[in-house]
Amino acid sequence: MSVWKKAAKAHQKTHKERHQPEERQHLGLLEKKKDYVRRAKDFNDKKATLKLLRKRALNKNPDEFYHHMINSKTDNGVHFEKNTETEDTPEQVQLMKTQDLKYIVTKKTQEMKKIEKLQSHLQLASVDMNKTNKHIYFDKGKKLEAQRRTLKLLSEKELPEVDEHALQQSAKTRKCLYQELAKRIAREKELTITQQKIELSKAVENKKSVLPPKRIKKGTKDSAPIYIWKYERKR
Repeated sequence: MSVWKKAAKAHQKTHKERHQPEERQHLGLLEKKKDYVRRAKDFNDKKATLKLLRKRALNKNPDEFYHHMINSKTDNGVHFEKNTETEDTPEQVQLMKTQDLKYIVTKKTQEMKKIEKLQSHLQLASVDMNKTNKHIYFDKGKKLEAQRRTLKLLSEKELPEVDEHALQQSAKTRKCLYQELAKRIAREKELTITQQKIELSKAVENKKSVLPPKRIKKGTKDSAPIYIWKYERKR
């Protein structure tokens, strides 16, 4: 019977929906019943939610204590969290979501090689790594006179002219290299922290361990969290 109904409906006229009259075109599309039902349902849901929240606010005990009060505060009627510091930076979150551990280890190795290459070029010439000798030697009068003569000869001798432009260019190049070295060291440190966090999360999610580990320190942007696993006797 249903087959004959479908065959009969195939030749029926398709009725079009009523459109907005021309004098009411400025009001937009004509609202249909399904639109009204959806809008009324949304309005009633919001009304019920506001009523429930108002009831909870009236019945709330102002002297009630809960542990979230320690990390939250209300200032001039505005509620906000005291500790807003996140455990991961946006770059670390993106790396942990999009890349795997092998990629991070590879990039970290590349950064370490570039850091070693830059350090070998710079050799930290601007930093005095040697300890200065503060021992005082007392020379005799003849040695002092010879030193004075040597200094006088050196002062009278004409020194070659120094190219100031070349010195400025060399200082500028050295400054750029030091800035690049600092950026690469920070990048290598961030990759190291991300690697530690991924390895710890994989170790925590490992189902082979019967007893779950205990976290004794929460992770930060500059350090990974610290977990302790209870000792299990291996058979």
